[in-house]
Amino acid sequence: MAALLEQLNSDLTEAQKVRNTNKVSTLRFLLSQVHNAKIAKGAELSDQEVESEIVKEAKRHRESIIAYTGANRTDLVEKEQAELGILEAYLPTPLTDAELRNFVKEAIVAVNATGPADMGRVVKAVLSSAGSKADGGKVAQIAQEELAGAAK
Repeated sequence: MAALLEQLNSDLTEAQKVRNTNKVSTLRFLLSQVHNAKIAKGAELSDQEVESEIVKEAKRHRESIIAYTGANRTDLVEKEQAELGILEAYLPTPLTDAELRNFVKEAIVAVNATGPADMGRVVKAVLSSAGSKADGGKVAQIAQEELAGAAK
């Protein structure tokens, strides 16, 4: 079993003991998503694959926060933010903009990108090398800036 999965199960047990209902429900839902991914794969998941499931859940919570904020549902925004905080504890520290910019510059050279038309290849290269530490939206924004500068 992956170490991250063991940690999630251990934290779920601990949250149950102290009756932290919010953490219990968040971790149960996450573990069910991980279990579904395991079934779909037909094998145990690696730490990186478990982390990928956590990233998906965190993204879903961020999108919900935006939707609930737009609908002026502060009660649901607070709930989603609390659950997002629980999930983020299991994610690696995200890369800074400067670190992302370095990844993008390296990827531009690696894929021999010459302009904005190559943005997809650059973003794909950055996300494959940086993994879950990189936010896809930020990578795309920085790649667009760098490629616009390279085209001039």
